[in-house]
Amino acid sequence: MKIVLTGSLGNIGLPLTKELVKEGHAVTVISSNTERKTAIEALGAKAAIGSMFDAGFLATTFRGAEVIYLMETLEAAGGFFDKDIDFVASINQIGYNYKKAVMQSGVKKVVHLSSVGAHTNVGTGILIFHRNVEAILNELPADVTIKFIRPVGFYTNMRSFVKSIKYKGAIVSNYGGDQKEPWVSPLDIAKVVAEAINTPFEGRTTRYVASDEVSPNEVAKALGAVIGKPDLQWQVVSDEQLLSNWLGIGFNEQIAKGFVEFQASMGTGALYEDYYRNKPVLGEVKLADFAKEFAVMYNEE
Repeated sequence: MKIVLTGSLGNIGLPLTKELVKEGHAVTVISSNTERKTAIEALGAKAAIGSMFDAGFLATTFRGAEVIYLMETLEAAGGFFDKDIDFVASINQIGYNYKKAVMQSGVKKVVHLSSVGAHTNVGTGILIFHRNVEAILNELPADVTIKFIRPVGFYTNMRSFVKSIKYKGAIVSNYGGDQKEPWVSPLDIAKVVAEAINTPFEGRTTRYVASDEVSPNEVAKALGAVIGKPDLQWQVVSDEQLLSNWLGIGFNEQIAKGFVEFQASMGTGALYEDYYRNKPVLGEVKLADFAKEFAVMYNEE
């Protein structure tokens, strides 16, 4: 089967590409980085180097594919410290480019990586772009089948805890405590995406992905244990204090405010309302498994 993947060789793209090539599919990987061409080809896939802001390039690359996998990230819109970027508008434009390219290419089967929180336009902060892109893709003709995949928070996002631990001696956020919340490994996401690609398409469906459910205090305990800080605490500060901290280190204001808002919704549980209504079978990679990766991250910085 001919498959086109966006997302280059990131945390999801790399294991996904490996799995699909192993299964014998003809895989094309889109990347904006010319330096990734050699690495993509070394995996047995074809590299398509271009921009997600170029709808013509996307349409040309999609043409002839049986399934395409679409994803968008904040990093694709620019650096978090660039104060002149409207991240939400930029991601929306990628969504419109995807829509145009799908229509021009004639592809009828789409797997889209969205996010927890895409069920609502209230209180999700920066995650609103996922809901926006879902809505844009839902404007495609009815004969285009779409599988929306909604992962919860990535374990790998915990890398942001490293500097806080090293310089403040704690994980600092605007929520915390003993209420469990879901987290996911990119490896488990890649497995779900591969399964979605390989199984029949019909209409438009939504599926959540998670690996484990743990509380902030359990996260602090697990991460502290592997980095030699058994007393590591998850410290809760106000929304205002967290926003001040992030703006103080130069974050784009939209990004800073957007992260504060969606993390607050994690604390209230509002972010996970639809997830718990449609709870998936948990994946294989548990917090204890990721903690070993975190130890490597911690010691690298």
